[in-house]
Amino acid sequence: MNNVLHKWFGNKSDKVEPNEVFHVAARERIYAVGDVHGRVDLLNRILELIARDVATHNDQRTPHIVFLGDYIDRGDNSREVLDVLIAVQKDLPPGSIRFLLGNHEAAALSFLKDPTGKAEWLRFGGLQTLLSYGVAPPKSNPTGPDLVAVADGLRAAMGGHIDFLMSHEHMYRSGDVLFVHAGLDPHMPLEAQTEEATLWGRSDFIEEGGFGGLRVVHGHYDAHEAVVTHNRICVDTGAYYSGRLTAMRLDDGEKLIVADVLDIT
Repeated sequence: MNNVLHKWFGNKSDKVEPNEVFHVAARERIYAVGDVHGRVDLLNRILELIARDVATHNDQRTPHIVFLGDYIDRGDNSREVLDVLIAVQKDLPPGSIRFLLGNHEAAALSFLKDPTGKAEWLRFGGLQTLLSYGVAPPKSNPTGPDLVAVADGLRAAMGGHIDFLMSHEHMYRSGDVLFVHAGLDPHMPLEAQTEEATLWGRSDFIEEGGFGGLRVVHGHYDAHEAVVTHNRICVDTGAYYSGRLTAMRLDDGEKLIVADVLDIT
């Protein structure tokens, strides 16, 4: 099976071990949200749907939201997305919402630090982010000074959004479930994971069907439907082009929650 089909349908070698059951921590109910990519309309809708779902439960579990990264780029409203996320963080109790770093945030931060060396970010979604902040894109074949000027303009426009992105975690664990943007390197111990695997997906994680001893919930690999296997869950449903943003609720069981642009009035 080629890599594209791996990403869409999972690896048929994913094996269910009869005695292997993965659960989040006993007192937690986690809502893991996939890649937003500048779709503030879908973000607002998924937050509404999560709030409704939280209200249907009356037990000892504490709800938590884990965003899996890639909030910016590609869609048209990266700035507005970060505004919403910061506002939600302020409104909710401390520790009840967690933000993981995605490769697009990492690339944007690298561009701000080294605009001439990391200009490739502009070619895979960064231009849309510039426009959302009112920063003019560079001209064709920009020089080093051109790129520095763009980075300076973006830095000034982003303000506190930069500190917000820099505060994001690389992974979060609850019980036997680990949340990360792109996946893990199955050949390396958990404490030795690198950004190449966790942010960029450069490992055999998809091909080998997961990471031993944990169920991994991630984004990064976009498809029209979520991928749910025994060992991993991918909730990146290509929000910026599909009009569908997906979350997964995990407690004693699991439930997909989908914000669809067709349902937004």
